[in-house]
Amino acid sequence: MMKRHLFIVLALVLSVFISSCSNGDKSGKNYVIKDNMIVFPEPERVEGQKSVLQLAVDPIPVVRMGFIGLGMRGADAVNRISNIEGVEFKALCDLLPERVESVQNWVIKGKGLPECAEYSGEEGWKELCERDDIDLVYICTDWVNHVPMAVYAMQHGKHVAVEVPAATSVEECWQLVDVAEQTQRHCMMLENCCYDFFELTCLNMAQQGLFGEVIHAQGAYIHNLEPFWAYYQGNWRLDFNQKYAGDVYATHGLGPVCQVLDIHRGDKMNYLVSLSTPSINGLKIAEETMGSETFANGDMTSTLIKTNRGKTILIQHNVYTPRPYDRLYQLTGTEGFANKYPVEGFTLKEENIPSDIVPDHEDLNSHGFVPSHIKDSLMVAYKHPIAKDIEEKAKKVGGHGGMDFIMDYRLIYCLQNGLPLDQDVYDAAEWSCLGELTAASIANNGLPVKFPDFTRGDWNKVKGYKHAVK
Repeated sequence: MMKRHLFIVLALVLSVFISSCSNGDKSGKNYVIKDNMIVFPEPERVEGQKSVLQLAVDPIPVVRMGFIGLGMRGADAVNRISNIEGVEFKALCDLLPERVESVQNWVIKGKGLPECAEYSGEEGWKELCERDDIDLVYICTDWVNHVPMAVYAMQHGKHVAVEVPAATSVEECWQLVDVAEQTQRHCMMLENCCYDFFELTCLNMAQQGLFGEVIHAQGAYIHNLEPFWAYYQGNWRLDFNQKYAGDVYATHGLGPVCQVLDIHRGDKMNYLVSLSTPSINGLKIAEETMGSETFANGDMTSTLIKTNRGKTILIQHNVYTPRPYDRLYQLTGTEGFANKYPVEGFTLKEENIPSDIVPDHEDLNSHGFVPSHIKDSLMVAYKHPIAKDIEEKAKKVGGHGGMDFIMDYRLIYCLQNGLPLDQDVYDAAEWSCLGELTAASIANNGLPVKFPDFTRGDWNKVKGYKHAVK
């Protein structure tokens, strides 16, 4: 009996010792809690694998393309890119052969272009990736297929452009990073909101110091999807939201403000806290359409991020309640303020507005937006050089007012000229990982979550965000 008691005491002591040494309890499959912070694994870079920060490959004067996914986004992408010189369409793929045929007839044959190879079914995308006459694979499928397709394409020597979010978990984000580093291939997430005219102008203004030091930024995806749920093939999007909590669609709001804040180009996101409301409207929709009795994704999710330099970012997600569309784009600086929704405007100190733009400052004050004529003058004076180059054509071609076309144009331009892309695989990982990071915080009553450093220590090697030009 004495020996048994001694064994139990020793076992308890050993248990406490192990727990104190690890300084955390295993609280989930993919993370631990250490020092009251949720921490996800950060695998080391393996031998022979090297960073793709500022990756530039040999110029590709004519970019040969294959497209996977020809639904809501893919078909329009083929049509937009057909307006860019120096591109050849080689292959089209979709789960449904009728969609492939439709794009072939509408865009390819309709514009007198050489006919594309056609692929369909569950495995058709693999055949497309295996072709030896494709430089760039453009992926517009449901979210859960993004990483398998992007990884397979890179492993077969292709550069990749993939719709948002690029990945749905931290583990998938690491897969994209590792394969991009192993293959030295580009992997760009197609975050079109970085190319909206207002966001581009604000980026230019911020980089020229008009707002002083930007200390806080906000972004969101607030878009009632009730009229659109039925149009997602196989109900994939509502099904995903039914299964997963957190901000599962953060990149539209996060991407543009990360560029302003030089994320992994002098600063990095250190940790976040996230909270969500109960699911009321989401659950109701799922009950009616799926017969579901549960719904993981809260109707409203709010996330606060702290950067290494002490800046803060607020990100929101709501696709369930009646509200005007809102990406919440805001920049708060020591010398000024920019706001996009619901009203575009700037608040600036008088002395920071060049006199040759607006000679009369008497209407300015720091308690409201500058008058509309001054705002219009600023939008012209600080128009981003990229917008100046392509704005007229972008608005004519379209795609969310032209920003989709600018995104495609920049992707092709950088490949043709052997330049680093505007968004790299680390951006794709940093912006996409919010889904699982926020879910972990919510599950633990708003506990802070450490951001993985997908650059593996290289976040401060590039000094400031910029668009590459030849």
